[in-house]
Amino acid sequence: MFAPRLLARTVARRAVVAPRAFSTALPRLSSAPAKIKTFHEIRTEADLIGPGAKPGTVPSDIDQATGLERFEILGKMEGIDVFDIKPLDASRKGTMEDPIVVPSFGEERYLGCTGFPVDSHTVIWLTTSKDRPVERCPECGSVYKMDYVGPEESHDHHHDHHHQPQVDVPTMADFVKPQYW
Repeated sequence: MFAPRLLARTVARRAVVAPRAFSTALPRLSSAPAKIKTFHEIRTEADLIGPGAKPGTVPSDIDQATGLERFEILGKMEGIDVFDIKPLDASRKGTMEDPIVVPSFGEERYLGCTGFPVDSHTVIWLTTSKDRPVERCPECGSVYKMDYVGPEESHDHHHDHHHQPQVDVPTMADFVKPQYW
């Protein structure tokens, strides 16, 4: 009964591990590495395309990132939060007279309410827009107001006109008498 275990233990002690070959290679640089522009040197969209990785190497995030992802990485490298993703003010409950202000660079902003006090209900996603900047959470009643800080509307007529305009869906707030607000 114990013979197989004893035999396995004896064989394991006598097993010799074969040494592995270890080699290193120095990377060959045929030219000076491309300079990565800093966040403050970005002027055009072409500046948001990285140099890429050298042949035979594994690219890092900064080597292969382009566009908004590269813009975000360059900002983070300098300690700048380019998308302002800090949490909303949860120290108070927003009211119609004093709503919680949510800055937005876009014409529409989604925000998640977790209630007051914080985490008193599950996340309820609300949509604010330039046309309807004020939203109230149906669970806790906290009021949020979008503050549009993006560029003013351009009149270059290069917009995507084949989409239907968004229809504002009525909510229960549309049926509440004004004196109850």
